Amino acid sequence: MAVLETQTERHLLRARDFIDAHYRDPINVSIVTRAAYQSPAHFTRQFRNAFGETPHQYLLTRRMERAAALLRNTDYNVAQVCVSVGLSSVGSFTTAFRRTFGASPTHYRERFPSPFAQAMIPTCIYEAVSRPRSSRNRED
Repeated sequence: MAVLETQTERHLLRARDFIDAHYRDPINVSIVTRAAYQSPAHFTRQFRNAFGETPHQYLLTRRMERAAALLRNTDYNVAQVCVSVGLSSVGSFTTAFRRTFGASPTHYRERFPSPFAQAMIPTCIYEAVSRPRSSRNRED
């Protein structure tokens, strides 16, 4: 019995790893069940028992986590973030994001300062760029 449980756990871990690796691709439960070598209904039941959520919920959670990271760390607009995480409808993305984080993507981004505004420029670079140019030094 222990060998069977180990094989089942491996299949579920393989499926979870597949979702993690392909979250931005157009995947669904039937594609994931092929990675686990099980029927969709049985696989969904086992996945929920093992990880606490269905494969679809897990996939959506991974996509929303990645979307939140993109909103915090890039200047992508909401449509670019939507497409980057594997979704095609901005409206559905906004609804799912609001349900997950309690705020729209735009309001979520406003909570975090822009990483570009906080970028530290080394003093040597700042001085080299701001130094006045002189034709007699042949730097022009």
